[in-house]
Amino acid sequence: MTIRYAHVPSPVGPLLLAASDEGLHLIEFQNPRHPMAHCAQWKARECDVIRLAARQLGEYFDGARQAFDLPLAARGTPFQLSVWHTLDSIPYGGTISYAQLAQRVGRPSAMRAVGAANGRNPLPIVLPCHRVIGSDGSLTGFGGGLPTKEYLLRMEGALPVAVDLFG
Repeated sequence: MTIRYAHVPSPVGPLLLAASDEGLHLIEFQNPRHPMAHCAQWKARECDVIRLAARQLGEYFDGARQAFDLPLAARGTPFQLSVWHTLDSIPYGGTISYAQLAQRVGRPSAMRAVGAANGRNPLPIVLPCHRVIGSDGSLTGFGGGLPTKEYLLRMEGALPVAVDLFG
């Protein structure tokens, strides 16, 4: 299997996209909290999946797209895959808590494991792990950093727009 990759610009910094003929494998922020292992055999070249993902991410950041329609090829354990699949059901502009995510996965007592799986999501934004917040409404860990999480949630309308009263 040949993995191709490209860096694409975004309002939250450059994103590394990696894909094969199977689908999109990875979206990685510039300074990820949990960097994915990059293979020396990856080809620094776009492909149809990367072009499609870059276009849809651009539409998302422009406010013209609320859901993605991409072939996905995330690799993980069956438990991680179930958590990542469940993220796709969180609507644009909505948030849920880690406890609610654990309930939706069918593992209500496994909040820490669900949180760990959420943190290892290889396809952030497309599988919207940024929409999972603390039960008290706090913004908790995010692979792209809390400022990026806050930006995405504000952009989607899940948080009020910040107003600078003195600027």
